[in-house]
Amino acid sequence: MKNAIFQTPVCQLKELNNLFIELTEKNCNQHCKHCYINFPLNKNIKDFISPDTVKSALNDTKNESIECIYLTGAEPMTHPDFNLILRTCLKRSNVCIFTNATFINEKKARFLKRVEDESSYEIIFKLSIDHYDEVKNDNIRGRGSYRQTIHAVKSLVKYGFNPILCITNYYKEDKKILIQELKKVCLKYGFNASDSNFTINLWHDKNSPEEILPDQKWESLDCEYGRILTTKGVYSCPFLANDHRGRCGSDFRDFARHNTLETSYCSTCINNKEKLFGINYKLFE
Repeated sequence: MKNAIFQTPVCQLKELNNLFIELTEKNCNQHCKHCYINFPLNKNIKDFISPDTVKSALNDTKNESIECIYLTGAEPMTHPDFNLILRTCLKRSNVCIFTNATFINEKKARFLKRVEDESSYEIIFKLSIDHYDEVKNDNIRGRGSYRQTIHAVKSLVKYGFNPILCITNYYKEDKKILIQELKKVCLKYGFNASDSNFTINLWHDKNSPEEILPDQKWESLDCEYGRILTTKGVYSCPFLANDHRGRCGSDFRDFARHNTLETSYCSTCINNKEKLFGINYKLFE
């Protein structure tokens, strides 16, 4: 009888184009039903990354081909030094802000446009909204979240930004219909959005782990082109931030350029067909 040996797939970092920075692991003003983060009972945790840590990471990656720096969380805009970190990152590359949009109003959008104008790089926004129907969206994200995101979209568009709306397909609906209906919503509020303004991702259900098969193939993964910095070190992707299975090193002076696809998060990424977190710039060409 032959022994069956399971060999976990290995993913190599092809090029470090996307630098994700987790500004906070647990601090968020929303606790959405589909969130992969395990939030503690205390909602007001102070676990913010130091601006000096961010500066060190930028210095340590100066020889890498960074195309975009992504500010992530929980909710990155809760960071008390958010504006300082944003300006620091804009000295290096384009910056993408992952946000639930609750901190963006017209005044904030006007300020962020001024910050962008000070730099030769661009600020990109990925705003969370999960359905074109207000009731369905707020059932996932909390009461009032739909209107907050719509207000953020209106404010950003007014000052010349081109936001990307990120949808987690919690209800497992047809992607084409979701985009079609969300386009109608955006147009109603003065935003003539195209397909490139939407990303629709699979929902990672923490309670239904998926098995990684040894012959499972993938098209494009975030860990092929990115790494994430947290207060605890460097990890392979935002899904596995602060998870020992995704740890690549303590800092960017010496970090692993390969990782094993051994978690249910990896299976979700593979099945998604497109990168869950990184921007597909080809859609904007």
